[in-house]
Amino acid sequence: METGSEAILLSGQSGGVATLTLNRPAARNALSVALMSELEAALARLAADPTVKAVVLAANGPAFCSGHDLKEMHGLRGREAVASVFDQCVRVMTAIVRQPQPVIAKVHAMATAAGCQLVASCDLAFAADTARFATPGVNIGLFCSTPMVALSRGIGRKAAMEMLLTGHPIDAATAERWGLINRAVPSETLDTVTAEIAALIAAKSSFTVKTGKEAFYRQAEMGLDEAYAYAARVMTENMLAADAAEGIDAFLSKRPPVWRED
Repeated sequence: METGSEAILLSGQSGGVATLTLNRPAARNALSVALMSELEAALARLAADPTVKAVVLAANGPAFCSGHDLKEMHGLRGREAVASVFDQCVRVMTAIVRQPQPVIAKVHAMATAAGCQLVASCDLAFAADTARFATPGVNIGLFCSTPMVALSRGIGRKAAMEMLLTGHPIDAATAERWGLINRAVPSETLDTVTAEIAALIAAKSSFTVKTGKEAFYRQAEMGLDEAYAYAARVMTENMLAADAAEGIDAFLSKRPPVWRED
């Protein structure tokens, strides 16, 4: 919590899908130390909850997320204080990647700097066709170096460098074409589209999804031969797991599978 009585991060759950909603609308959901702390804690709590199959990251107000809280950052004194904020941001972004459940960004409006990083860090992202994305740090003498890590892993290098060097915002159609988001949809259908995808994922085996998500990110950093060797080991373990046996038996028996609860 920050000053005031209203929660800065809202949490809800329905049908195996947890929703975390950034709730600093007056600050355009800037990532204050307090908000990042709550987000980090909420992700850790959800990671340990076997009833949660997918996580949706949403926001209230006129922006999805405007990045770091520059007013807060401007008041910091000393290298250690500044470094601690960026270290905390790194923990939040890596927590999303390492979250056992898939994390889906539901982007209704502008996402800039660390807010764009937040979108790029999520496993999936769906956006209103009116949303915009930018890494404008270069405009104020602060290159978006940490957002660059997630951005350059999510889209092509030339596209990432264009965003980083110009600071110019891109529209949702461009973000979809470049691979920053999965799909740009009309604003009025964003909730439905995101909910449908989250429900599809929530219906899968949690063990299988967790295994696959972890393997995806690990193999992506490997050379081809190492990646195939690693993926073959993962698939062998997956094949021997109870949910794979259940899934194959259900497929052959033409019945719905009954997944185990982790």
